[in-house]
Amino acid sequence: MTRNSPDDATRKGTSAVDAIEGLLAFAASRPRWAASAAINSASEAIARSRALAAQSPGEHLPLLARCLNTTARLMLARGRATEALPLAQEAVALSRSIGGASLAVSLRRLAAAQEALQRFGDAAATLAEADRLPPPPG
Repeated sequence: MTRNSPDDATRKGTSAVDAIEGLLAFAASRPRWAASAAINSASEAIARSRALAAQSPGEHLPLLARCLNTTARLMLARGRATEALPLAQEAVALSRSIGGASLAVSLRRLAAAQEALQRFGDAAATLAEADRLPPPPG
């Protein structure tokens, strides 16, 4: 389903996961000048995915980690590294139980936030951890 506005996520018959995916897609497609709309949509996706993860953590933690990473990326792109850092840290904490690509992406997003805050030593250590992860099977 094409997302034209965040209201598309509330259409009748849209599953909770599809609604969250739609909010993330809407947020990611907003131009730089529409920062507040993008971040509001991503923040709503975080809130909704938190509720799902509370009900079924094993099934929905990867979605929550992705929402956190997406929101952190949006904030970093808009020069809001201080706000992105706790989101990236939470995504890493969640992704440790998931592992794989989710953890690698989360670590790299955390390193980007650390670098933006000029915490270069922390960023280097975080990237080194990401580089030590085994490659995805394939």
